Amino acid sequence: MYTLNLSNMTLGVDFARGQVASLLINGIERICTPTALFKLRLRDEAGNATVFTAYDATATTPTEDGAIYALDGFCVQVHLCDAEGSAAWRAQVRGIDQNHVVEWLDFPLVSLPALRENNQEGNGGTILYPYNEGALISNNDHRNMTDFRHWEPEYPSLGCYGVFPNMICSQMQAYLWEDAGLYLGAHDPQRGVKGIDFYAENGGITMQMRLFCGVEFGQDFIMDYDIVWHATDARWESAAELYRAWFESALPPRVKKIKDNEALPAWYAESPLVVTYCVRGVHDMDEMAPNALFPYTNALPLLERIKLQAQTKLMVLLMHWEGTAPWAPPYVWPPYGGVENFTAFKDALHAQGDLLGVYCSGFGYTLKSNLVDDYDCSEICEREGLTAGMCAGPDGKVAISRICTGQRKGYDICPASEVGHDILAKAYEPLFESGIDYAQILDQNHGGGQYFCYSREHGHPPVPGAWMTENMQSMLTEWNGKAGNMLLGCESAAAEPFMGNLLMSDNRFELNYHIGVPVPLYAYLYHEYLRNFMGNQVSCPFGNDQDTLCYRVGYSFAAGDLMTLVLTPDGQLMTNWGNHDFSRLPDREKALDLVANLCRFYREGAGKYLHNGRMIPALPMECGQKAFFMEWYGRDCIIPSVYTTAWLADDGTKAQILVNPGDASETVTVDGREITVPARDAVMIEI
Repeated sequence: MYTLNLSNMTLGVDFARGQVASLLINGIERICTPTALFKLRLRDEAGNATVFTAYDATATTPTEDGAIYALDGFCVQVHLCDAEGSAAWRAQVRGIDQNHVVEWLDFPLVSLPALRENNQEGNGGTILYPYNEGALISNNDHRNMTDFRHWEPEYPSLGCYGVFPNMICSQMQAYLWEDAGLYLGAHDPQRGVKGIDFYAENGGITMQMRLFCGVEFGQDFIMDYDIVWHATDARWESAAELYRAWFESALPPRVKKIKDNEALPAWYAESPLVVTYCVRGVHDMDEMAPNALFPYTNALPLLERIKLQAQTKLMVLLMHWEGTAPWAPPYVWPPYGGVENFTAFKDALHAQGDLLGVYCSGFGYTLKSNLVDDYDCSEICEREGLTAGMCAGPDGKVAISRICTGQRKGYDICPASEVGHDILAKAYEPLFESGIDYAQILDQNHGGGQYFCYSREHGHPPVPGAWMTENMQSMLTEWNGKAGNMLLGCESAAAEPFMGNLLMSDNRFELNYHIGVPVPLYAYLYHEYLRNFMGNQVSCPFGNDQDTLCYRVGYSFAAGDLMTLVLTPDGQLMTNWGNHDFSRLPDREKALDLVANLCRFYREGAGKYLHNGRMIPALPMECGQKAFFMEWYGRDCIIPSVYTTAWLADDGTKAQILVNPGDASETVTVDGREITVPARDAVMIEI
């Protein structure tokens, strides 16, 4: 048994058996069931897969800091050492023959107790998971009821995979008990592609760190970074602090603090209210006839009334504006109805100090729209040989995309291929020249990442890996240069390696109510570097029979995100985008009262914290609770009646912000102090 004694953790690894045998934190054993230390998958030239684990080794040779495992003609060597008080793991796969390639390596694998709400032994905990913006997950059975459960990432891609840099924003997760926590982080400065996830197995939870190798056939895979384990206390913020310290020691390219970033426009600090709506149709999969908000200028009087009530600058963010077909990438230009009225609308907004943005749909190539009958690019694709630029599977074949199949049929573009790169450049060039202020250029590409491609014809390695991150960084930088002052964004907050390119994105925190409890992990790690907006809230799990809008707005504001209102096709407030039922709508006056009060609160002092402050652990707060029913799952979601976050400003001052989205004032206790927060308003206390 190899034993690593650290200041707050003792790790026992049985290298001979190929498993982590013991993990003592605070003197308590945390291992559930020993599991294989690693798992890997090889592909042959035909795309056939073979999986090996540490248990398959025909021989094991101990080394000073690990072991070498002999497998089928190749070997895996693992290393474990004390790195400044943390357990640091590395591995290498050597001796692969020319007919095989290492696709991925799961390492190091460890089995921890079943989560708290699924645990009969009473020793379960909660997982801090950097999914979307961040969630605490204590019931894996509930998670597995959703589309956001554990999936094995495969070609063709799905947007809900637990893959970094995509839906997973950061290279870490943590398991938190009531008395302690275990931080598991990949300290990889290249930010290569990883599957970061967890799943139930043998009565416990296996913590997965899948390293997609990005190598060529016959090439060794050698890790040049550490997977770090570190014992913490039970607060999620403590695990976040560990990762933030590493992140700030190895910033991605072009990432700067907001206060130092000359690429940011002046309006970024003004925290405009985002108002989003479609100009044709009602939702994503109905008839696409023009609605009351088209032509574009029809909406100007309505927007002026919202602006007057909210007393703030607006960012108008259009959906279904594409002249081709909604959500049918990549071709979007010219705008629906032509350039003339679109430009008049943009100019009118600019004349009154407001902003214009549009949603785009990322890296899909639409062969046929399901929404607009006459939009069909099948002949163009065939005539011009465009499938040469599409993502291919391990067998070299191009499959139909699984992204947004209700709206379109098509492929996933590989932007690392010359053909794919040129398709996207041609599609988006006129948009970059349009003079608008913002484009969610990568809606459907969660976090800004590209989809899996195994092609051997594109000039990239035949398996996913760090080349994908590098390619995206390069192409997005090219786009930034062409877009000028226009900011770009993606669906879900920008994953870590793309933060320098995608400076404002659609951060739909409420998605995480499906799998657990949202926490502002993203803002905790990155808020000094970029901001996001609340998004169109398409994943909201709450029904129309309860008005949750103010509480969702309050959460986003407290997290430092821009507030967002979604409008129905006739200009009323919508519960969330994708909603088909307008029989009960949010209370417009209450929502706009809250927005106006929070905008005033921002201007009168909170802005220095919520614009570019550094989130810090909040002082403990006791308050009431609200229960909202999630009809999809038949259970209540319990949320606090007051949201709170704490911040450190540039000038060294610290403040805790308390937001009350409710209809009555709330008295809360913060670190022993009683504080009353007025209805639909916020207060700030120095700490």
